[in-house]
Amino acid sequence: MKVILDNGHGRDTAGKRSPDGRLREYAYTREMARRIAQDLKRQGIDVSLLVPEDTDVPLKERVERANRIYAETGKQAILVSIHVNAAGNGSTWFSARGWSVFVDPAASQDSERLATSIAEAAGNIGLTVRMETGGRNYWVSSLYICKHTNCPAVLTENLFQDNREDVDYLLSDAGKQAIVRLHVKGIIDYLNSL
Repeated sequence: MKVILDNGHGRDTAGKRSPDGRLREYAYTREMARRIAQDLKRQGIDVSLLVPEDTDVPLKERVERANRIYAETGKQAILVSIHVNAAGNGSTWFSARGWSVFVDPAASQDSERLATSIAEAAGNIGLTVRMETGGRNYWVSSLYICKHTNCPAVLTENLFQDNREDVDYLLSDAGKQAIVRLHVKGIIDYLNSL
């Protein structure tokens, strides 16, 4: 099974940063994707970084890349799209906090199981997992990357880039290790359940 890691946005995507500019989503998610990939590879898991470029690759092209990989692997791939959430447009601090994961409304059971596995890993390391109404530990939303990708797909929102406490944590060594660890643990737990 190949793990496809997608990192959110690009250097040229407006508003995807903390109000003080310390955290830029494109740089942070690329660093996390690289570190997650390294940890998974050390454990013998086949990994592909979907967007190695620093520029923002359009969603249609991201989906085409993911679907090509899925076809090339004989439909043996999953996709995890890594993001940092925001309550605004990057110009003001907000109080919204927490970690969340999304699947498409028409998601496969595999997508739902992958989302649950990663959410459980996030909760087990002490992050506040934002729960959707109804008690699920994942959210359902029509996000392009999840909707149009053929393989099981989830999108993680790793805390808030416009919350001071979340940004301080995300930029700390402990925070970076936690984000990597929850993705690696959740992905491995999902793969082991197959």
